[in-house]
Amino acid sequence: MPHRLIEGLRRYQKEQLPKLRERFARLAAEGQRPATLFIGCSDSRLVPNLLTDSGPGEIFTVRNVGNFVPPFEEDAGFHGVSAAIEFAVLTLGVTDIVVCGHSDCGAIRALYQQSSELSPHVKAWLELGRPAMTSVIPDEQERLRQTEKLSIIVQLERLLTFPMVRERVESGVLTLHGWYFVVATGEVLVLDIGSGKFVEPS
Repeated sequence: MPHRLIEGLRRYQKEQLPKLRERFARLAAEGQRPATLFIGCSDSRLVPNLLTDSGPGEIFTVRNVGNFVPPFEEDAGFHGVSAAIEFAVLTLGVTDIVVCGHSDCGAIRALYQQSSELSPHVKAWLELGRPAMTSVIPDEQERLRQTEKLSIIVQLERLLTFPMVRERVESGVLTLHGWYFVVATGEVLVLDIGSGKFVEPS
């Protein structure tokens, strides 16, 4: 194991764990009751607990390449992201789902590069971001930023293909949110449903 991880583990055990022992004991005894499902990109620069200032037991997290949401399917295949969504909604009873994308996303960039070096699973997975692609913006960086944001909206729309999600959204017990993390500044913009734009949180 890399030495830096061992050093970090030691610091955690010495500095953080003493302050968290009571919370962990309570979570072990009572189980988890997170109110939020956070679907984020696997990118190492995006840290859900840091962005939400949350601790153990507060958010249920799913991370994958591109923060993509697959459409609901009824087959018996291995659907990890779908299973996590269903578990969060049906078993944990979350009241909010956040889809958080970010700037400088490698998955979004890969959509435009058409690289032959992509592995089969990555290539297939990236198709979930294809509906967000645009050809009307000539500037490459602006096009990528726009696609990153549009992709978040696409994933929110796909969440509604899950019957249990749509039912709860329509009944008002579940709310969907779109977030956009700007890596260069550390800021988070939130989707304003009315305008369709990402704005500073109010």
